[in-house]
Amino acid sequence: AGFALGSPSPINWLLFLHTTLGIALLSSGISTLNQYWERDLDALMQRTQTRPLPTGKMSARGALMFGIAISVLAEIYLAWMVNPLTAAWGLAALGSYLFIYTPLKTRTHWCTFIGAIPGALPPLLGWAAVRNEVGIEAWTLFGILFFWQFPHFHAIATMYREDYGRAQIRMLPVIEPDGKSTAKQIVGYTIALVVTSFLPVLLGF
Repeated sequence: AGFALGSPSPINWLLFLHTTLGIALLSSGISTLNQYWERDLDALMQRTQTRPLPTGKMSARGALMFGIAISVLAEIYLAWMVNPLTAAWGLAALGSYLFIYTPLKTRTHWCTFIGAIPGALPPLLGWAAVRNEVGIEAWTLFGILFFWQFPHFHAIATMYREDYGRAQIRMLPVIEPDGKSTAKQIVGYTIALVVTSFLPVLLGF
């Protein structure tokens, strides 16, 4: 979406292919390393206990090496075939997700807020790929996806409250018994999402 909205006409489909492939590789690397990091927690939750590491289908060392290799490959590919700016934002997504968000999940409910930052970066990467810059338009797309994640993940955490509790993941619905703060955040962030979703029209793109 970020690539398409940032593109002049006609779309550069070859660049789009390189961008999609590079970001797909990076997302796969981040996901693999996250599952390596959380393999013990995943084994405690019903929704994740069938993943390759908890079931023993893949070794922890194998997952670690594969995750590192594919992440490095993705960064090189994005820098070479797309542009260094996109690779830099990709590295920011990787670093903030793995080394800030993931460790905070068992420490504070603010992990959702922190995790929403790398979670909202993909359209910004798409924009950077085609424009080789990140302006107010790209940050608007970032904002839309950022605010969307709170009602989304609070709903998931409410559904799987007991599961997250077994792994001591401190999502807001897990640590508060009555759900009042969760409900307020869902409503508040949904209103912010609706307001932010008008910005592309107001900015004329």
